[in-house]
Amino acid sequence: MDSFRGAFSRREILRTGTMVAAGIVAGPALAQINSGLPGLGRPTATAMPASPMTIRPDLFRRALAALQKHGDRIPNHDKIALVDFDLSSAQPRFHIVDLASGRSRSMLVAHGRGSDPAHSGFLMRFSNEMGSYCSSQGTYLTSDIYVGQHGRSRRLIGLDPTNSNVEPRAVVVHAAWYVSPDMVSQHGKLGRSEGCFALSTSDLEDTLQSLGQGRMIYADKV
Repeated sequence: MDSFRGAFSRREILRTGTMVAAGIVAGPALAQINSGLPGLGRPTATAMPASPMTIRPDLFRRALAALQKHGDRIPNHDKIALVDFDLSSAQPRFHIVDLASGRSRSMLVAHGRGSDPAHSGFLMRFSNEMGSYCSSQGTYLTSDIYVGQHGRSRRLIGLDPTNSNVEPRAVVVHAAWYVSPDMVSQHGKLGRSEGCFALSTSDLEDTLQSLGQGRMIYADKV
């Protein structure tokens, strides 16, 4: 699925990916992205409503800025993942973007129960605190795969002050029974994790392999 429909052309993504791979998304190049690629325009509150078919341009810009900021700690810049926590958990909001090919795909992901205590389906707050059971905002580095309580899972390293506790909190990528299209059909939302990026069983393995180790996940909301 091309999640940039209505937001970016593939040529624009390829152009950006080339700049990222070359390490020149900085200075004038980043300023050009921030001022709007051809046909993109500046982000506004109403210019690009979030939907399952769209990665918001402002979120993509913030992710690229994070990749630039933490670039020396992120070995692989060919693919990135963006998690748009402005969207309901009923919508595909975990986006994997291949900056080399311009292709992307989107999938369901749960947020932490501490971030949504009323279980509305929307993330209401972030937290980095131990025992908060919240999702954390910021830049993550994918680490190694291990087999734990939820089966095959991928460890994460938090690169920002807002997610520096993800390792001691054991915030990881894993599959969960409460993440599936059927859950959305029956309840209009997903279940909640304890702060982990919980995916559907059908999406997990491809995501683990596609992102691999040493790539960025960027999670945020307005």
